[in-house]
Amino acid sequence: MQEDILINWSPQETRVAIVENGVLQELHVERTLERGLVGNVYLGKVARVLPGMQSAFIDIGLERAAFLHVADVWHRQPEGEPPSMVRNTQPLVPIEKQVFEGQALMVQVIKDPIGTKGARLSTQISIAGRMLVFLPQDDHVGVSQKIPQHQRDELRSRLVALAGNEGGGFILRTNGEDASDLELSEDIGYLRKAWARIKSASVRLPPLSILHQDLSLLQRVLRDLVGEGTQTIRVDSREQFEALKTFGLEFMPAASAKLQHYKGERPIFDLYAIDDEIAKALGRRVELKSGGYLIVDQTEALTTVDVNTGGFVGARNFDDTIFKTNLEAAQAIARQLRLRNLGGIIIVDFIDMVREDHRESVLAEFKKQLVRDRVKTMAGGFSQLGLVEMTRKRTRESLAHMLCEPCPTCQGKGIVKTARSVAYDICREILREARQFNPREFRVIASPKVIELFLDEESQHLAGLSEFIGKPVSLQSEGAMGQEQYDIVLL
Repeated sequence: MQEDILINWSPQETRVAIVENGVLQELHVERTLERGLVGNVYLGKVARVLPGMQSAFIDIGLERAAFLHVADVWHRQPEGEPPSMVRNTQPLVPIEKQVFEGQALMVQVIKDPIGTKGARLSTQISIAGRMLVFLPQDDHVGVSQKIPQHQRDELRSRLVALAGNEGGGFILRTNGEDASDLELSEDIGYLRKAWARIKSASVRLPPLSILHQDLSLLQRVLRDLVGEGTQTIRVDSREQFEALKTFGLEFMPAASAKLQHYKGERPIFDLYAIDDEIAKALGRRVELKSGGYLIVDQTEALTTVDVNTGGFVGARNFDDTIFKTNLEAAQAIARQLRLRNLGGIIIVDFIDMVREDHRESVLAEFKKQLVRDRVKTMAGGFSQLGLVEMTRKRTRESLAHMLCEPCPTCQGKGIVKTARSVAYDICREILREARQFNPREFRVIASPKVIELFLDEESQHLAGLSEFIGKPVSLQSEGAMGQEQYDIVLL
């Protein structure tokens, strides 16, 4: 399997495409304006201490001063427990005894500024890696609570051995439960180097400087997305290529060796028609090469995938046709889950198969394709109703949520009332208004389709309504209105 990573960079947006054997498998997008401050470490300056609120305002060089509450001031714990456990049992030292105006303080943003509120800060620094979180001021080694209890003790022992006694605490994240010792060691090395840079910068730079920024998507490509199968990482910006090369040589030398600057005339995403693939991934229907197709429906609670034979009649008998369609669908579904980044519960409705060996082959192929997914997946067998239930861990927003918003016309329902239904709604509304008010005339302002219906097929009904209420009803077409929108003006 040959994997290539293409990076399309612009000042407002970074797009990363992962292509396997010439086919797009994953897309990652980061927009400059939507990138938050959470995780950033600053050398702040205490602007004001407020004993009454047990808080302090810290200037970190942003438009508004940031906010530090006494509960977010870090203290070394004698037994090395996580600070959150200790805070519940110990009285807090008043903030005026811990910080003073004009003091330089290393702080980390734990909540982005919202509206008129400044960012919320903590003096406990934590640096997130691929599988670990590093707590340089603590000695606690912990494992995510989401990992089953029986695995935690073994993972903690491994982590303690790998961390050695160079100081600092670590927490293993859920996506690190299956990590090898080599992967964990690389993460530990990266995190310790990052902390050394922060400490060095805190001594060299003046207050209000940024000491550490959470990794950009470009940098996360080297840390999280490059694998043994990755052949090349092509970047279409000379400036970003140089910056990424510098970062890679310091932190991930093996990955940086695969970096290339793309100088081609054509836009980099045109090499594999990636923009066309993105457009298809935002639709409900996915065509299969055999003539069959998938229907993908995403809801709040779960995602459903329905497999259909469509126009495929290639095999000798109907059983083989269904089997071949399902086999192709198994590969396509695994790819769509990665490409659309669908998470949570997923229900797959393969076409019903009579033969047990066919069902086993389709399920085996589906699970084989899911193994290639870097996000954790779990798939069961066929249920009594012939459905395959599976889960895929939510790691970030789906492609549709990232690039789209609900349609303003249908409010995200995917359907609108027919013009006739809206016309009858208008008639009922006019009757209701006529009982309460006594205007000279009723004017209906609605979409062209609804007005056209009133002038043609529903003209007799409208005339009868006008006669019944004893008032004229005039019509006005408004092209900017959606089919369900209308106004009734009393003149």
